[in-house]
Amino acid sequence: MIASLIDRFIRSQRWLDPFGEFVQKVVGEIYKPLGRQGQALKSFLHGTWWGHALHPVIVNVPLGAWTAALVADLVAYTGRLRPEVGDFCVLIGVLASYGALVTGYTDFHETAGHERKVGAAHGLLMTTTILLYTASWLLRWRVGGSAHDLAVVLAVIGYLLVISGAYLGGDLVFRIGTMVNRNAFITGPKEFVRIGRPTDFAEGQMKNVEAGGMPVLVVRHGGRLYAISNTCAHAGGPLDEGELDGTSVTCPWHASQFDITNGRVKRGPSTFDQPSLTVRENGDAVEAKLSRLRQA
Repeated sequence: MIASLIDRFIRSQRWLDPFGEFVQKVVGEIYKPLGRQGQALKSFLHGTWWGHALHPVIVNVPLGAWTAALVADLVAYTGRLRPEVGDFCVLIGVLASYGALVTGYTDFHETAGHERKVGAAHGLLMTTTILLYTASWLLRWRVGGSAHDLAVVLAVIGYLLVISGAYLGGDLVFRIGTMVNRNAFITGPKEFVRIGRPTDFAEGQMKNVEAGGMPVLVVRHGGRLYAISNTCAHAGGPLDEGELDGTSVTCPWHASQFDITNGRVKRGPSTFDQPSLTVRENGDAVEAKLSRLRQA
């Protein structure tokens, strides 16, 4: 019931659409002037380099630090703990939160529709939280008195907001499927199955075929056939409708790039490899079977 009410409330907030579009344009304009270096930085912040989204990993640090700060601040009022303990925890959380902010907005740049709407609400809550905790930390420089009391109040408000924002973050992943591997539950042929004839696959052309119910992208490069899942791991884009440059295929939806020879992700926003298939030409038939479901 609560989840349904929250979902209806967000859907009713029409201002989130133009707000989300504006934020995406700002993020895009930050990376665009940097050219290839900007794209490499963007892929790094997505987490492409290690096969895992970077944002949820960083988020754990401020959440843990601010939870510890909340407890420390409350205990400090009993005289059993020095207030500096809570101050230090707030500082750790603030420092890590800006990393979470940058990676979060980088991931948000690739959202659309209702996903973008929820992401915009999530980002707004988290940004407000970070500003509150930053203000709280600055006030803590003034030892004792009303300034420190106000800092604690701001931290408590920030903690309530971060919990609300975390709920929407979880909603983005577990209900909407943002940054979830679209090939996680893929099924395909474990034994060789026919996918066509050698003449069906011309040199340097992308062809979408079916192998045991699995959509497969097949490319002949240098006379040899290669095959990977045709469904982009990032958001499910059809790779055969993208661009092929040598052995690199670029998804038409969000420009994730993969190596057709082994399925390895070469550029984000995807953080996952594509399942690859072993292909063989057997007389007048081309056959394929899954060779790797996930990255090593």
